[in-house]
Amino acid sequence: MPGSDNPIIEVEKASLQFGAVNAVREASFSVAAGSMFGLVGSDGAGKTSLLRMIATMIKPSSGTISIAGLDVLTHRKRIRDLIGYMPQQFGLYQDLTVEENLQFFMDIYGIKGKDAKRRKERYLGFSHLLPFTRRPAGQLSGGMKQKLGLACVLVHEPKVLILDEPTNGVDPVSRREFWDMLKIMQNEGMTILTSTAYLDEGEKCDRVAIMHQASILEIATPDALRARFSSLEEAVIARIQEVDEELRNDSFQR
Repeated sequence: MPGSDNPIIEVEKASLQFGAVNAVREASFSVAAGSMFGLVGSDGAGKTSLLRMIATMIKPSSGTISIAGLDVLTHRKRIRDLIGYMPQQFGLYQDLTVEENLQFFMDIYGIKGKDAKRRKERYLGFSHLLPFTRRPAGQLSGGMKQKLGLACVLVHEPKVLILDEPTNGVDPVSRREFWDMLKIMQNEGMTILTSTAYLDEGEKCDRVAIMHQASILEIATPDALRARFSSLEEAVIARIQEVDEELRNDSFQR
C-alpha cells in the first residue's frame, strides 16, 4: 500500500456500498503526519464518501481505516477529538455573528478564559475576519463564510484536518487566502487531507490520489503524475479517459 514512514491516516481496502451501488471500492492509501494529501477526480467519483468514512461520519462496508492508530469503528469519540472535519456545506449559524459562531464552537470544546481569547484572535486574525466580528454570518461573502468555517474547525486545534472541496465556488482571491491559511497550519505540523475540484490546488499537495468511478486509480506526487504532461489537469484527464476507454473495450468484448 502506498504510504510513508510515519503515517497518521491509514486506509486499507475501504469500501462503501449503498444497496447495489458502490460508492467507494477498496481504497487504500496512507497520509504521512504533517503532510498534505489531496483527492482529485470527477464529480461522483467517491471523494466525499471516502472522506466521510475517514471522518467517522459513516461506517465503511468493509476494510479498515485508522487515525493515529485508532480504528474509526471502535474509537469514534477519541478520533473526533483529534480531527477537524469541514464538509462542502459547513454548518454556520447564519443569524449569529462571526464572533458568536466561533464562540459556539469553543463552547462545544470547553475552551474558556485566556485560551479562548488567544484562539479567537489567532483564528479570526489569520483568516482576516477580525474587522467583521459583529457581522452576521449570513451577510458574509462565500469566501468569507469558508474562512469562518475553517476558523471554527481549527479552533480546537486538531492534529488532522479533513476538508471536502473547501474552496468550491469561492472567488480566486479568497481561494488563495484560504490556501495560505492551510499552508500555515501544515508548516506548524498539522496533517491535511482534502478533496478539491481545482487541480491547481492539487499541485499544492505533497501527494495526490486520482479517484474515478469509486476507485483510486493512482497515487503519486504532483510532479510524478504530470511528468509527461504540461499540467496536472492534463495528466488527470488523460488518466481518467484511459480508464474509461478500457471499460468501454471490456464492455464491447463481452
